[in-house]
Amino acid sequence: MKHTFYDVKEKTKVEAEVTEKVTYGKPGNERYAFKGKTADGRNLTAFVGKAKWDEANI
Repeated sequence: MKHTFYDVKEKTKVEAEVTEKVTYGKPGNERYAFKGKTADGRNLTAFVGKAKWDEANI
């Protein structure tokens, strides 16, 4: 699955393959995110809503 991430170093939006989906925070106060990698191997994180996170098949 592809997703749009913001590349902080390049200061642009990039399209990358989602490698995993993760949650941050305590139970009841979670934030949902996708993880990805740039072509040169840098890590990317994009925070998404729970509905989008749930429908992703990763």
